[in-house]
Amino acid sequence: MNYLAHAYLSRNNEDLLIGNFIADHLRGNDFTVYPEGVVNGILLHRRIDSFTDAHPLFKSSKRVFYKGFEKYSGILVDIYFDHLLAKFFNHYHEQSLEEFSSKVYTVYQNNTHLMPESSTRFLNYVIKNEIYQNYSELKGIETVLTHLSHRIGHQVALNESLPLFLDAEKLLEKNFVSFMQEIQSELFV
Repeated sequence: MNYLAHAYLSRNNEDLLIGNFIADHLRGNDFTVYPEGVVNGILLHRRIDSFTDAHPLFKSSKRVFYKGFEKYSGILVDIYFDHLLAKFFNHYHEQSLEEFSSKVYTVYQNNTHLMPESSTRFLNYVIKNEIYQNYSELKGIETVLTHLSHRIGHQVALNESLPLFLDAEKLLEKNFVSFMQEIQSELFV
């Protein structure tokens, strides 16, 4: 799951939102500088990632991108699943995607003092490009994938995975819906 899904799965808890957002920018297990609630968000992020990576629907979704993008298939499914969450956000949350994003961005901005520098830089990118809202549009996903390709280098153009996504969109939607039901049941019993 990518940033929007992690924010959504934080269930409007500010500490969980912050921890979930910064988790990818942290190494190791020494979180003593963070408040307990933020640590819970970091640990939630890791639980979400572990559950996702091991899930059969996620693994089968990765196969859609094996032609040309096998090494990056997990990243692509993360991002396309965020696209599907954004596209159908009204099925999952009582707020609109725009309202949710605005609220989440405000929580992030009010807590930059808890963020590593890399998280703060990334937050600036997210807000400037309205990433969460733009996940709902294919053009937004294409832009995110283009920027990610430049960041990781390796002469890969992840945005060129879009035709593979479009060819398998119905299958990926089905996998996503089932996956979302299962991850929410797993995390919030």
